[in-house]
Amino acid sequence: MSLEELSLTDIREEAKKKLLGICGVYKICDGDANRICQGQSYGRALGFGGIGSGASFNNNILALKKLKLKMRLIGDHFETNTIYDFFGNKLSMPIMGASVAGVNSFGGEKVISEKEFCRAVVLGCKNAGTIGWRGDTYTYSIESSYGIDAIAEAQGFGVKIIKPREQDDIVEFIKKAEKANAIAVGIDIDGCGSYAMATHNKPVFKKNIEELKELVSATKLPFIVKGIMSIEDAICAKDAGAAAIVVSNHGGRVLDHTPGTAEVLPEIVAETKNEVRILVDGGIRTGYDVLKMLALGAEAVLVGRDLVRAAVGAGIEGVRIQMDYLQKTLAKAMNMTYCKNLSDIRSDVLY
Repeated sequence: MSLEELSLTDIREEAKKKLLGICGVYKICDGDANRICQGQSYGRALGFGGIGSGASFNNNILALKKLKLKMRLIGDHFETNTIYDFFGNKLSMPIMGASVAGVNSFGGEKVISEKEFCRAVVLGCKNAGTIGWRGDTYTYSIESSYGIDAIAEAQGFGVKIIKPREQDDIVEFIKKAEKANAIAVGIDIDGCGSYAMATHNKPVFKKNIEELKELVSATKLPFIVKGIMSIEDAICAKDAGAAAIVVSNHGGRVLDHTPGTAEVLPEIVAETKNEVRILVDGGIRTGYDVLKMLALGAEAVLVGRDLVRAAVGAGIEGVRIQMDYLQKTLAKAMNMTYCKNLSDIRSDVLY
């Protein structure tokens, strides 16, 4: 089958074969205990699942599932506009590729290298008119920073997120991302609980406000703090000078039994909206999920696990098709709830 004939179903079926039992590529990816990705314990690799019982991963799904959309149809006809501005860059949608790194951790290295995985996410997102974020993992170094290389290939159309390593190491990554003309840089503070980094003797640390201020001042690029799950941390990130925060529990992969991100998002929005840009990830699988998160107050979302499957299934084109699907289902959801553009999306979209 040629790339022109590929469907999202084809891509997911191919990913299911290639992920070799690490991921079942189920119709519903919910982190339920009976999924093959779950059951991480007694030293078993974390894989695609959530840490411990998988409750945090599952809670992301459950929190979104509880929200119901209000259908509104009577009124003038319109064409839905999903255009989103991200630090001066006009995107086709308020949906970006999350900073998932280390395809080897997901059993994918037998069929796609880390270099090609990063290229697939960044270039696939760019081809869909949006941005692929790139993260950090234990195999990365300044010399081997595949995500930044992919961003450079995309003429800077990407965001680099760095694990909370030693301060000097983070600054080195920031400087390299600047040379690649990245749109923004940041740190995933939830990475201080990284399973992969810990098991490969790559030290990561909590960061205090002064350390965050030091990182913010180390670059002229917008600085993002990812891994916010409380009002307290949101305020600290804002006070440190972050241009944006990402409400995230790291896909449920760093602390068991956290709430879903959709549960904590509204209180964080209420406390910090208009003072810092607020993004969110966690359990987002369709444009309907995206609309729910936007209605709760996020201005954009990040999608991770489905992009891994898309990249493994069909590389750059697979990611483009996945992102196009998300944009189309968001446009459909907006149309059926009478939201002409993103500014029309408010809390009254939800029951």
